[in-house]
Amino acid sequence: MSELEKVVRVMQKVDDTAPHEVMLVLDAGTGQNALSQAQVFQQAVGVSGISLTKLDGTAKGGIIFAIAKQLGLPIRFIGVGEQIDDLRPFEADEFVAALFDEQA
Repeated sequence: MSELEKVVRVMQKVDDTAPHEVMLVLDAGTGQNALSQAQVFQQAVGVSGISLTKLDGTAKGGIIFAIAKQLGLPIRFIGVGEQIDDLRPFEADEFVAALFDEQA
């Protein structure tokens, strides 16, 4: 983490308002460990948003709720495949509807 903290300090030498966005990308397959990772990164560099990937291959996407609630971090993107178009802006209503879709 000290290396990431140093990156932030170096950026702030150039622009004292940097960084403008700190996006943490988490693998949905890590389950509850994703929350621990988010907490550590939040303390070290001040995460401002989350991208949750690999939602197509796991049933552990529920961690998205714990991260949003406990850390107050917005979920910006979700990854549901390997192609460029599979990285999508997170839409809460669509995500919840997909969780309860009885036809899936």
